[in-house]
Amino acid sequence: MTSNEDSRLVAVLAGASGLVGSHLLRLLLQSPGYRQVIALVRRPLEPQDPRLLQVEVNFESLPPLSEFAGADVYCALGTTMKQAGSREAFRKVDYDAELAFAAVAAKGGARQFLLVSSIGANAASSTFYLQVKGQLEDAVKALPFQAVHIFRPSFLAGDRASNRPVERIGTAVARALDFALSGKLKKYSPVEASGLAAAMVHAASRRESGVHIHEYEQILALAAG
Repeated sequence: MTSNEDSRLVAVLAGASGLVGSHLLRLLLQSPGYRQVIALVRRPLEPQDPRLLQVEVNFESLPPLSEFAGADVYCALGTTMKQAGSREAFRKVDYDAELAFAAVAAKGGARQFLLVSSIGANAASSTFYLQVKGQLEDAVKALPFQAVHIFRPSFLAGDRASNRPVERIGTAVARALDFALSGKLKKYSPVEASGLAAAMVHAASRRESGVHIHEYEQILALAAG
């Protein structure tokens, strides 16, 4: 391995089988900035690449990984209230599992943590979904990463493996009304999952310290490179 290859980073990804995560996995494997991509998965994925290491894990009991040291860590985990079936089950995934992942990454010395959240996330929200997202954001911000990037899309557009008719209808309505969304309402415009993934990779490549919040316009600008 050359000294140039030694300087390249490791990317760790959770949620690689999801809508955003699948795009992230593809882009990370294409990126010349990473010498290895580690996907934490519940079951093996199809993609085969010499730079891809798949680690089967239980997100309730994550193992420490030496590869976390200095890594860029991407979190695209998440479910919906309908899929989860209850508030408790939703929180178990969208707060407990994601925070456990972030905490293990921080303890392992990861440099950056990039999180998919939601527009309107606020720990004080009266909406349970947004409240949980906000609580997660606050908890991740408190961890000792050099950089935290939080992405707050509204509706996510793209081909989904699972059947989510309510989200498809919501995205279709948002797209139809997109021309009417301006000013403060523009942040509610739908975001392509592929564009969000590109924005996350580009944000990481900037190597900026601190906490960064990215909503619709920032996501589009980052996706454009």
